[in-house]
Amino acid sequence: MTTSVTNTAATTASTAATTGAAKTAKSSWGSLGAGDFLKLLTTQLNNQDPTAPVDNSQMVAQLAQFSSLSNSTETNATLKTISDQLATLNAKFG
Repeated sequence: MTTSVTNTAATTASTAATTGAAKTAKSSWGSLGAGDFLKLLTTQLNNQDPTAPVDNSQMVAQLAQFSSLSNSTETNATLKTISDQLATLNAKFG
């Protein structure tokens, strides 16, 4: 009969470290740009298994998601500019 023993303190510390790293990574996502995406894509391609490469449809889906995110970010920036200009005009003439 085999009994497995787990170290709950080590598991808890590992989970806390992973959660902290995830929060840090998540908070810095807003600063990622096209260059960062290309670095990630290049690294992914360099480290893939040559006998089982990434499926083309997955690669196209990733590129489409990034393009959509980029367009959304540009739209948000444009709307923010318009909003700021309207607020300025409203302050002058309102």
